[in-house]
Amino acid sequence: MNQIIEAFSNPENVARYTDGPTRMVPGYAGMQRMAMLLLAERVPANGRVLVLGAGGGLELKAFAEAQPDWTFDGVDPAAPMLDLARQVIGPAASRATLHLGTIDVAPPGPFDGATCLLTLHFLPVEERRRTLVEVRRRLKPGAPFIAAHLSLPEDASQRASWLDRYMAFGVASGIEPEMAAGARTGIAEHLPILSPEQDEAALRDAGFSNVSLFYVGFTFRGWVAYA
Repeated sequence: MNQIIEAFSNPENVARYTDGPTRMVPGYAGMQRMAMLLLAERVPANGRVLVLGAGGGLELKAFAEAQPDWTFDGVDPAAPMLDLARQVIGPAASRATLHLGTIDVAPPGPFDGATCLLTLHFLPVEERRRTLVEVRRRLKPGAPFIAAHLSLPEDASQRASWLDRYMAFGVASGIEPEMAAGARTGIAEHLPILSPEQDEAALRDAGFSNVSLFYVGFTFRGWVAYA
């Protein structure tokens, strides 16, 4: 985990972060919009939303622009990424309180909804499960939780094929081949990626119900579940 925080504290990585998801995550803007709409089904007009992994501010900006009366608590363990989030959010920054740390620094809520986009794949399995439990504990009964991250088949050959496609998508989106290949290697060697079946089981084990897949983009999947 410390290596991940260091990577997201590197000034060069922070400077180019906002360009990365749109190039490396298929349908990134659409996934954010779908997440907002799924939240809006149950989050009231003046609702309060917990955003875990809020560094960079991209989803905070998207949610705030679409829902002008929502307020947010954003949590991230990398201080430079929270600084970037404040810049990216812009005028809506007054509606977002940002917290440096992991789920443990998040207010107790209860929140009307929560998201964790492109973050859980960085957490070791047991820490991921603990994090899901803590998110669930901070939500109102029936509140929606949206999670999207890397999720790959357990079979090694299938996993390798999908990571190749991840790399190819990045190159086709304008990422330098060497950088895309490095990202592929880093994912394969260092991230504790679960299978879709394991991801869904982790949500249910944390106490979430009605776990439903809403997004698939090559190596990425997204679910909505309810507290």
